[in-house]
Amino acid sequence: MDEVIKKIFTTNLGVKRPEHVVVFTDIMAPDETATADEKSRRHDLRQIALSVAETGKAFCSITYLEFVSQKGHGKEPPEDVWAACFGKTAVSRLKDSGTFEKILAKSANAKELKTAEAIVKEDAISPDCIIALSNFSTSHTRFRDLLTRLKGARYASMPLFERSMLSGVMTADWRVVEDRTLKLKQRLSGKDSVYITTPFGTSISFSIKERPVMADTGILIEPGSFGNIPAGEAFLAPVEGSAEGTLILEWAPTRRLKRPVEVTIKNGNAVDISGREPFADELKRQIEKTPLAANVAELGIGTNDKAARPDNILESEKILGTVHIALGDNSSFGGKTSVPFHEDFIFFRPTLEVINGQEKIEVLVDGRPMF
Repeated sequence: MDEVIKKIFTTNLGVKRPEHVVVFTDIMAPDETATADEKSRRHDLRQIALSVAETGKAFCSITYLEFVSQKGHGKEPPEDVWAACFGKTAVSRLKDSGTFEKILAKSANAKELKTAEAIVKEDAISPDCIIALSNFSTSHTRFRDLLTRLKGARYASMPLFERSMLSGVMTADWRVVEDRTLKLKQRLSGKDSVYITTPFGTSISFSIKERPVMADTGILIEPGSFGNIPAGEAFLAPVEGSAEGTLILEWAPTRRLKRPVEVTIKNGNAVDISGREPFADELKRQIEKTPLAANVAELGIGTNDKAARPDNILESEKILGTVHIALGDNSSFGGKTSVPFHEDFIFFRPTLEVINGQEKIEVLVDGRPMF
């Protein structure tokens, strides 16, 4: 396991001696409710983050940070994390410009974002790499986007990480995963639309026209590289308003549902959620509270042959031959919806076709990769 952690620095991030790496994690908020198992997992995640930071000292300069959980995937990290990763001067200027609080609330408009970007370009002093071991994902945040796109930081996002991954999915041959993922990216790029079905009742189609395809390969050595570790997927943002169909959810991000949940999709949004399962009510409440969370935000296809666990979305979405579809935010990878919510759902044994004009191209057939 120690060797696997070392490879995060040497293989995945390609860290060099003079470089500066920030490792961070989040601590349970006082008002968070959790089972005993969840509390134990969250405690262990902190220990893993500490181990990663300690191991990294042999390879580079390390800053280790802890912050109170923001209690949701896709929410911006708090001010002290921004200050550690952009510098106090840049954060002060962002606050003086009136853009900082709006960015944290995901309510900044295009003009305000342009102002913020100019400040970051001019004043921010950022680390070379980020290892984001927070329980809640920071992948789909302006924080991550500004660090990678404007400052060239390499960003390893590791939400929900568990110790078992060090002896399982993290033992993948990253160069093989990279090759497979890039082939899949090529198969998806430049196409018009996607049609997906599963034996369990999911049937959905949407446009992907002119949407960039991202390859999460696990190799994050180029400036501005961003991805999950463990890695292994190609993903994109469907065109807003284009998704139509039905999703049959059998898994929540961290558990199998006791009963399936049916999500009806119209005009790109979840318009009805039904099922005799508490998770159906949770999802309904989230969308009622934050209507933009209903947006069909992401399509991803897994490419990691060592991924196997279905009950942790960080790993399950990487399982070779699976599809995952997310609701909520996609503003950081080619979409137009900005909302403090992003939740992925895994689908097994999918058949997926991409359509290019009159041509239909098979990508997956009953979960078998055709790439």
